[in-house]
Amino acid sequence: MLRIGMLTSGGDCQALNAAMRGVVKGVCSTRDDVEIYGFRDGYKGLIYGNFDMLTAKNFSGILTRGGTILGTSRQPFKLMRVPDANGLDKVSVMKHTFNKLSLDCLVILGGNGTHKTANLLREEGLNIITLPKTIDNDLWGTDMTFGFQSAVDIATDTIDRIHTTATSHSRVFIIEIMGHKVGHVTLNAGIAGGADVILIPEIPYNIDAITAVIQKRTVVSKPFTILAVAEGAVSREDAKLKKKEYREKVSKRKYPSVAYELAEQIQQKTDKEVRITVPGHTQRGGSPCACDRVIATRVGAAAAELILKQEYGYMIGIKNGETAKIPLQNVAGKLKTVDPDCSLIQEARRIGISFGDEI
Repeated sequence: MLRIGMLTSGGDCQALNAAMRGVVKGVCSTRDDVEIYGFRDGYKGLIYGNFDMLTAKNFSGILTRGGTILGTSRQPFKLMRVPDANGLDKVSVMKHTFNKLSLDCLVILGGNGTHKTANLLREEGLNIITLPKTIDNDLWGTDMTFGFQSAVDIATDTIDRIHTTATSHSRVFIIEIMGHKVGHVTLNAGIAGGADVILIPEIPYNIDAITAVIQKRTVVSKPFTILAVAEGAVSREDAKLKKKEYREKVSKRKYPSVAYELAEQIQQKTDKEVRITVPGHTQRGGSPCACDRVIATRVGAAAAELILKQEYGYMIGIKNGETAKIPLQNVAGKLKTVDPDCSLIQEARRIGISFGDEI
C-alpha cells in the first residue's frame, strides 16, 4: 500500500487543484493500492491530525477549479518551533501524525514560507516532495510558479479596462497590484497592459521622476497616465531606512497603502485628478488560465514520478521549459526577485516605460 499525505499551505491561488490532480492521476495511473490523506487547512491539519481520506475520484473534475479543495492557512515558519497556546510542540506532533498514519511521503504545495517548513520536516527525517505555488513567482529554483500567469492575466485585464476610463476623463490612474517583496506580477502586467509607469520593490522610485512623466505626456497631448504599482513599491527615501525603521514608518502611515500616498503626492505636484484601483484578491481567485493548468499538471505528474521512484527531498520546478527536481535545501529561504538590470526591464525602458527612477 502506498500512503500519500497532501496539503496546501499559505495564500491560495489558481491551479492548486490542478497540481494535486496531476499528482494523484500520475500515481494512480501506475498503482491501484494508493491511499491519499488530505490534510485540512495546511500545516494546521498536519499539526492537529485533521484530515480526510480521499480517492482518485475526489481529484476528478477539479482541473479548472480555483482555490484548494483541502483548504489552506498561514502558519509562519518562525513560529513552527514555538509551542502553541496549549504547549504543543508543532514539529513533534507533525512528525507523530506522519508516522502514526504510516505515510510514505508528504506532498506539500506552497510558496516561500511553506518551503521553509517543508525543508524543516525533511531535516527531521520525513519524506517530502513540494510543488511551487505562488502568484508572486518568487520561489528560487523554478522559472515559473503556478498561479503567477493567472494573476498576471487578471491584473492585465484590470489595466486594460482602466485605459478606457482614464482616456475619457484625462485622469491619472494608479492600479495597485499584489507583490509585497517582489515585482514580477506588476512588471509583466504593466508591460502587457501598456502602463506608462511601473513601480516595483526592486527599483525605488523618485516622486519627481513620476510627475515628470505625467507632465511630459500632457505636453504631447496625452492627458492621461496609467501607473502599475506593486503594493511593496518604496520611495528612494524609504529604501534607505533599516527594515525596523521602515516597518515603524509604515505602521504610523496615514495611508492604507502606497497607492494612496502616491496619489496625494501626485495631486499636490500636478493639476491632475488621480484615481486608485486595487484589484486585490481577485488576482488570486477564479479559474486558472491555460498556462497555469499546464504547468500545474506537469509538475504534479513529475512529482508522481518521484513518488513512484521513492525519491524524496525535492521541489519540482520548471527550468528552461522542462520539469526539474530541485533539492529542497537549495530552495528554502531564498527569494527570487526581479533583477533591475534584466533584459525585460531594459526592453521596457527602451519603449518608453518609466520605472520612476529616472527623470
